[in-house]
Amino acid sequence: MLAGARFVASPNCDARPSGAAVTLLVVHAISLPRGHYAGDAVERLFTNCLDPAAHPTFAELRGLRVSAHFLLRRSGELVQFVPMQLRAWHAGASRWRGRAQCNDFSIGVELEGVDDDVFDARQYAALAALVRVLRVALPIREVAAHSDIAPGRKADPGTAFDWPLLFDCLARA
Repeated sequence: MLAGARFVASPNCDARPSGAAVTLLVVHAISLPRGHYAGDAVERLFTNCLDPAAHPTFAELRGLRVSAHFLLRRSGELVQFVPMQLRAWHAGASRWRGRAQCNDFSIGVELEGVDDDVFDARQYAALAALVRVLRVALPIREVAAHSDIAPGRKADPGTAFDWPLLFDCLARA
């Protein structure tokens, strides 16, 4: 568990394959309903408690079993759902640099947001701080977008995500 993160246990995880080194951090974007921030729907989704009747768009999520290691709220608050040594179910069908099954060797970080809306500056600062901490604990060498590991299937974190700003925040440490 990461100190300073609020922990909400997700059942949507399992053991990583034996010997799998965590070398990749995958950046995602999520909000439920789309464009609605600060509610508890994402936490409910990741803990299998989302009521499909609570919003018309939630019906399509019925029975979905997903999670991420972390969620970064717009405020910069960090929520952890899955211990880092376990495999979160965030990437789905995915491939990175010739390796399939990205969940096996990655950490998933969801940013509260959507792929066509700007992210909050506090999220970039918190994400950079998280990457720095994770690089001390794990052999993370790369950061990629969900859209990079699942092209044609996923678009997040999207065109509004400011990669130069993230890399600038990382360089300032």
